[in-house]
Amino acid sequence: MSSRIEIVSRVSGRRRWTVEQKLAVLRDAFGPEGCVRTACERHDVGSGSIYTWRRQAMSGELAGVRKLAEPAFAEVQISEPLALPAPQVATRSDSAIGIELPSGVRVTVDATVDADALSRVIGILTR
Repeated sequence: MSSRIEIVSRVSGRRRWTVEQKLAVLRDAFGPEGCVRTACERHDVGSGSIYTWRRQAMSGELAGVRKLAEPAFAEVQISEPLALPAPQVATRSDSAIGIELPSGVRVTVDATVDADALSRVIGILTR
């Protein structure tokens, strides 16, 4: 067992990285033989900083060039609602009622169905 102890400490305060240094770290982390973990250890930088610098480099912000934000709103025109054709009702001889809605949905109910309940179901299905 060794009696030697090594203390590793960081420089107090925040480090200032130039754009060239950041780009060198990014090449080391994301280059052909790159590895983020190795770059973190080699340059004594956190992985969060590396990914932030990558995002900034991809957006142009790292070099001081900011892209204009894409418009967040789109023009909307409101028109009158389309008139839907009335549902077709077909009756069968065995007291079942078949209803085909304009959307292609078919509902078959017994002749004794509650009219209010059927109206609510059809209202929901035609939305």
